[in-house]
Amino acid sequence: MTEKPTGLMASQGMWVVRLPTGLPLLNANQRLHWRKRSDITKALRAAGKQAALDARVPRLERAHIDAVYKPPNRRRRDVANLYPSFKAVIDGLVDAGVLEDDDDKHLTGPDMRLGAVMPGGQIVLNIHEVTL
Repeated sequence: MTEKPTGLMASQGMWVVRLPTGLPLLNANQRLHWRKRSDITKALRAAGKQAALDARVPRLERAHIDAVYKPPNRRRRDVANLYPSFKAVIDGLVDAGVLEDDDDKHLTGPDMRLGAVMPGGQIVLNIHEVTL
């Protein structure tokens, strides 16, 4: 999939939301102190909200999200371990008013994928409007 600049509709009913590079991420295999985990979760949630607002994603009744992690290097990864990070970012979309909730009624996905190398690492969400 060819990416479009943030804030521009790539096609009818599809938006690309890019988070800043270098954000600390949560990994399902980490054993963090609850306070540090909470701080990272809040930062990811706030970054997701701001990125959605910057991209001008409108309110959607239902959506599908392809979540792409662009790693900082070519090391082997299991992108599914980053689910806690994707979850926090999607909660930020709810905070931004893109979705009413991230439950099964309003959202399918995220389908997590590993993308091309990006210095610092980056999360990119491809949001597709789903019409019934």
